[in-house]
Amino acid sequence: MRTQESEETYLETIYMLGKGGNAVRSVDIANELSYSRASISVAMKNLREKNLIKVESSGHISLTDEGQSIAISMYERHTLISEWLVSLGVSRETAERDACKMEHSISDESFAAIKKHIEKS
Repeated sequence: MRTQESEETYLETIYMLGKGGNAVRSVDIANELSYSRASISVAMKNLREKNLIKVESSGHISLTDEGQSIAISMYERHTLISEWLVSLGVSRETAERDACKMEHSISDESFAAIKKHIEKS
């Protein structure tokens, strides 16, 4: 299934907030992304309908296997691209901002080539 950029961002955010076993709630996502709770509610409903997240009766949100796979892919892309840009002399702030954009638009083929190049260096 192909996901939209916004869905990838939500999944990656859930993944990052939940690292270390932390419980993730809609309010945590809203605070992290500086979005309204209403926007997050709509997004979580859509992700739940696509079977990318599970929402417990307690309100805790977790990723399904498919959701986690997408989130890990986005997180890896973001981390690798931002660190690479910093190593090229780009400021951390700019590198983070640019990586957020690039991680969603770069093809699998191009990302694999960049990753291979970086790992050889």
